[in-house]
Amino acid sequence: MGFIDIEGIQIKGVSTVVPKQVVHNNNYELLSLAEREMLIKTTGIKQRRVANKNTTTSDLAIEAANHLFDKINWKRTEIDLLVFVTQSRDYYLPSTAVISQHKLGLSTTCIAFDIGLGCSGYVYGLSIIASILKSGNLKKAILLAGDVSTISCNYNDKSAYPLFGDAGSATFIEKTNKKNKWSFDLNSDGSGEDAIKITDGGTRNLPDENSFKLKQFEGGIQRNGFNLALNGIDIFNFSVTTIPKSIKNFLTIKETDFNTIDYFIMHQANLIMNETIRKKLKIELEKVPYSLTDYGNTSSASIPLTMALVENLMKNATKLLLSGFGVGLSWGNALLENDAIPHLLINDYSHD
Repeated sequence: MGFIDIEGIQIKGVSTVVPKQVVHNNNYELLSLAEREMLIKTTGIKQRRVANKNTTTSDLAIEAANHLFDKINWKRTEIDLLVFVTQSRDYYLPSTAVISQHKLGLSTTCIAFDIGLGCSGYVYGLSIIASILKSGNLKKAILLAGDVSTISCNYNDKSAYPLFGDAGSATFIEKTNKKNKWSFDLNSDGSGEDAIKITDGGTRNLPDENSFKLKQFEGGIQRNGFNLALNGIDIFNFSVTTIPKSIKNFLTIKETDFNTIDYFIMHQANLIMNETIRKKLKIELEKVPYSLTDYGNTSSASIPLTMALVENLMKNATKLLLSGFGVGLSWGNALLENDAIPHLLINDYSHD
């Protein structure tokens, strides 16, 4: 169990960019009308944003950052650190963060690197940036987070295709003289690697002609080695068992009463999973915002996308509990005290 405690770090703005194309789950032809209705009822996902084949995660995240630069009086040369959380990077190499540093016009003295995490990635990214800012003479940082997950989902895979949406986010973070506290609880369990996995394309299973061949699975599901494979039962059992215990233990150790937290912002996996977690923790519904209804599961962008829907974060200082969990298996919780965040943005991608 890895706990990190830091003072004096503030989120100054959160921006998310989503593709313009909207895909409605009630039009998914591989399910009957009754099955579509049940899918929407259980997952809560009515529609998703889907990128075209020429749009990458960095395209979305860079545009999200540019929107914040237009709103916040930060000079690009002032950015000391850029961290990019994604599992759909532009190239095998070089680092997408380094490419993004150049495209954003940041100084060559800016530290830039990738983090290869998904559902838990935003929490991990915040913890790493906060730790680096606090440990040195760096002051301003940008966290880019997101994925173009739909490119990995096969239309013929009913277990995965209707769940995922695409998004890229940018969060501007600054070291201040304030005494607000941020705390993190980070965890990993690689024994669950098969719960969400793309088997081919890495160095373990190099791509070959077999990688492109469609394979048949139970329930009429079809996918190839480059497609995302999701074991929904394993992920559900992990999430509803491990995450409530993890959050409860974290808040107990931090001597924090549930009632003092303004919002619990969770990774947007699906409605039945997140609602099971909420009910186990006995959290009021109004404290748990959702973005999945209109955007689906947007991987590491799901927490910042959901934050951008909570208008109160723009008006008042708040105490937030963020929880990211999923692929890896990896999960992390963050307890954040933050001033009002004046800029919370959601925009459509301008180049679709």
